[in-house]
Amino acid sequence: MATTPLQQLAEHGQSVWMDFVSRRFVKDGDLAEAVSTGIVGVTSNPTIFQAAIADGNAYDDQLREVLASESDPKEIFLAVTVEDIRGACDILRPKWEEAGDNARDGWVSLEVDPNLAHDTEATIAEAKRLHRLVDRPNLFIKIPATLEGLSAIEETVAAGIPVNVTLIFSLERHRAVAESYIRGVQRLAEAGGDLSTMASVASFFVSRVDTEADKRLDEVGGHDELKGTLAIANAKLAYQTFQELFASEQWKALAAKGASAQRCLWASTSTKNPDYRDTIYVEELVGPETVNTMPRETVEAVQDHGQIRGDTLLEDVEGARRTLDAFKDAGISYDEVVETLEREGVEKFAKSFQQLFADIETKRDQLVAA
Repeated sequence: MATTPLQQLAEHGQSVWMDFVSRRFVKDGDLAEAVSTGIVGVTSNPTIFQAAIADGNAYDDQLREVLASESDPKEIFLAVTVEDIRGACDILRPKWEEAGDNARDGWVSLEVDPNLAHDTEATIAEAKRLHRLVDRPNLFIKIPATLEGLSAIEETVAAGIPVNVTLIFSLERHRAVAESYIRGVQRLAEAGGDLSTMASVASFFVSRVDTEADKRLDEVGGHDELKGTLAIANAKLAYQTFQELFASEQWKALAAKGASAQRCLWASTSTKNPDYRDTIYVEELVGPETVNTMPRETVEAVQDHGQIRGDTLLEDVEGARRTLDAFKDAGISYDEVVETLEREGVEKFAKSFQQLFADIETKRDQLVAA
């Protein structure tokens, strides 16, 4: 019997999660159906929730209830969001329980307010609050990988809260994120915490890297052979960092106590450039102990015509290093590319959060007037 592309990814040790959540998706059986086809996790972000809440009237009944006692847009948002996240956690809980200790899958991610991305203490407090509010063991709290976020990651992990570190673009920052996780796990162990309940993923963004790099190639002119190459090279080298750090003697000692490695999660895997194959950021990033989180459209494209040919993350790693060198030779600063992407990524999510609050205020006014 032929296996589907999603099943083939699982056979290669890669988990497929869906980068989408909404009230109808959770309540109407669509998520449960997706799980039956091989989806084993869910990620969310402020932009996804903004679209979900602004679209139609799926949240109106609950909004009416919440508005009876709450007027702050952020608290209203959290009230309705928590219900979606809890529902998704409950649907995915069997996947989480299947693996027993060090559950690889069944996770659902909820992001802290990105407006706090440069405030370490506020991020820590928000992470703990969201963890309490949702009250599900298979919840990941998403924390942006800003410089200020690194200490927040360590503190949150040390407090026993599983973390999805988001908005990672650079190899240097990815290494720092992994080291923060390891320090947090070490502290959790020293405090007598149960390491088997701790997990983390490092969400390394992919397609946006090509978008920014290609734009800069256009600005300098020429070097068309480099277009569409930096993102995959970047991810391959991040995977090398993962393999290095989680094979260290320090980590082996923690793993012996039940700790699980912080897997690379490939995010932003939809293809932004129509000239590129719509499944390229899936097909070229296959490897064991990884996650690929995809929008619904990308999942459908992979199932329809995805070509899974092997552990592509391990192919031509030296070529990936040469790609980074070629960009430098072309006059494109890697550091400037990734710094721009981090700044714009935080700004985009923060803007979505602010728009979300504005949408809720509009809904609130409409419902009160009705």
